[in-house]
Amino acid sequence: MKLVRTVAVLAALSASSALAADGPAWRNWSGDLFARAASENRFVILDLEAVWCHWCHVMETTTYADPAVQQLLAAKYIPVRVDQDANPDLSSRYGDWGWPATIVFAADGTEIAKIRGYIEPERMQALLKAVIDDPSPGPSVGEAFEIKPATSAFLSKQQRTELRKAVDESWDDKLGGWGENQKYIDADSLDLSISRAEAGDAQGATRARQTLDAAIALIDPVWGGVFQYSEAGSWSHPHFEKIMSFQSQYLRQYSQAYARWKDARYLAAARAIEGYLTTFLLSPDGAFHVSQDADLSREVDGHEYYALPDAERRKLGLPRIDTNLYARENGWAISGLAAYYDVTNDPRVLAIAERAARWVLANRARPDGGFSHGVNDRGGPFLGDTVAMGQALLDLYAATGNRDWLTAAMKAGDSVAGFRDEAGGFVTSKISEGSSGVFARPAKLIDDQVQVARFMNMLNRYDGNAGHRDQAAHAMRYLSAASSDMARPLPGVLLADEELAVEPTHITIVGHKDDSRARALHAIARALPARYKRLEWLDLREGKLPNADVEYPDLGEPAAFACSNRICSFPAFDAGELQANVEQMARLKPAGAAQN
Repeated sequence: MKLVRTVAVLAALSASSALAADGPAWRNWSGDLFARAASENRFVILDLEAVWCHWCHVMETTTYADPAVQQLLAAKYIPVRVDQDANPDLSSRYGDWGWPATIVFAADGTEIAKIRGYIEPERMQALLKAVIDDPSPGPSVGEAFEIKPATSAFLSKQQRTELRKAVDESWDDKLGGWGENQKYIDADSLDLSISRAEAGDAQGATRARQTLDAAIALIDPVWGGVFQYSEAGSWSHPHFEKIMSFQSQYLRQYSQAYARWKDARYLAAARAIEGYLTTFLLSPDGAFHVSQDADLSREVDGHEYYALPDAERRKLGLPRIDTNLYARENGWAISGLAAYYDVTNDPRVLAIAERAARWVLANRARPDGGFSHGVNDRGGPFLGDTVAMGQALLDLYAATGNRDWLTAAMKAGDSVAGFRDEAGGFVTSKISEGSSGVFARPAKLIDDQVQVARFMNMLNRYDGNAGHRDQAAHAMRYLSAASSDMARPLPGVLLADEELAVEPTHITIVGHKDDSRARALHAIARALPARYKRLEWLDLREGKLPNADVEYPDLGEPAAFACSNRICSFPAFDAGELQANVEQMARLKPAGAAQN
């Protein structure tokens, strides 16, 4: 039977003349895609790519230019190409597959194969032929497990121990960082190490600093900005994509590392990333673009181009920049810039961050307080845009004391409830990518649950809204149940668990916002090291703070108060007193999340 089908396919290939002149006849993702596939008796092959992706370009010029591959696609497939940055619903569902990601579907929407990364022409030919010959799901398609949310919003002691062990086992003792082949800073793993360092754990400090020191090699020494990752088990073989998620993450973490360790190299690293971000990715409108390509062209790849000095690069031209303006990426950029402003007190950087926020509020805000992704969202709104912008607005509130930013963050928090699934967790998109096969069930990304839990918990600390606390707990109950079945380390779950159980370092400046002494205290408070920090500015002329869980006296002059674990310090009137009070409060904070 298989032989008969194979002969028929080969006959169809020899007769096929429907080849695109420049490659496969790519189509866009659409709601009728699987109905069309069924009527034409075809499979669907999805190519999830990115503008900046080096291996996506290589696959375009080799694999999809291969005549045999084109013949197979024309005979039995509907080829669909999607920009993953523009389509968070699909990219979140297949994000663990990296880019390019190749997914083959049956006409009923069920998955047959999922392949991560570059596929050589010969391997693609074999894959396409094998699916035609036997369309049963392959080993890459695992059976989705059912997640029934836990009854508790906190991890059990055993879960916490197992998750910590998994994170520790992923540590690369020789080179630093987490994972072995591709070297980059895993955001949650580094945050977890910094949290351990703040609690006095020497190993946490050592791991954080070893990773930060090594990752400086990924910063472009000419233009600044950080490359996506390094391969071959080394920090010195980078892939040259410059993606917003990495720019904003490294900017935040190097800024916070400088606040803690006062290492000039960390400030220099943050400055180099900020310079790239505000020079190359900042649009004339004041919002931020998405990414910059790894290669200049098909003829000049990143290895050749980024080895050149500034003048030589500019003679050749600039690698392509994805000039889309997405709410999510702008939220990330704003948060990174706010962290940099906290330690530098550079008003230019704050002005850039606030301008970007105003642009997003004017151009991407939705009536419900959430945010659209781009101009024409196919599957939105998406959870990630609202959470990223909500966190950015909170960061601006802490950086400025301007309650308008908090009000906007609270509206974003209210909008998050629209993504809640009462069966557990939060869906990535309010609109399904389709109704067939795997798309009949909404996507729920583990990382999205982590971000919801952390953002909604922090928002509750600022506004005292019990509903926001409930949303954080809802996400944690899903994470608590899911974490036991996930193979990869999940440091973000540990962070969310601890933050939900422990009060943040709480610093409040009491004084008029037009008083230079109060402004000086606020600048000092911003620069104090604390990864998990609630910073507020109480000007009594504006009324009480939204979450007035502490009553502060009016002393007739500006003062700063540090609180932790329901205990507040004496007022501080200068930098030395405030720092001493914060350190004293940190010692009173529990070392970890509450035990069940």
